[in-house]
Amino acid sequence: QVPLVESGGGLVQAGGSLRLSCAASGSIFGISTMGWYRQSPGKQRELVAIISSGDTTNVADSVKGRFTISRDNDKNIVYLQMNSLKPEDTAVYYCRALALGLKVYWGQGTQVTVSS
Repeated sequence: QVPLVESGGGLVQAGGSLRLSCAASGSIFGISTMGWYRQSPGKQRELVAIISSGDTTNVADSVKGRFTISRDNDKNIVYLQMNSLKPEDTAVYYCRALALGLKVYWGQGTQVTVSS
């Protein structure tokens, strides 16, 4: 069973919007923080946004005001609403979950491509 399943990536024009979703399977116990990271070619993976189980959020300066992270704790789903997308937002976006025992889980990644 894949622990984290992402969806919602794709190709969009600059200024457009996308919403990413990440669903955690029932095999993961005690999820606390969930979040989104991204990695573009030749660059290191970077934090985009994270959200605690109490809905405290931390959003990277590069996307602040454009991206919003939210979660459904009952369903263990985390969302990333991305508005006013820019070509520099192009990357593979990864979902991450921190669970009981400080176990870290990663999704398989979903490609987001923003054309100019």
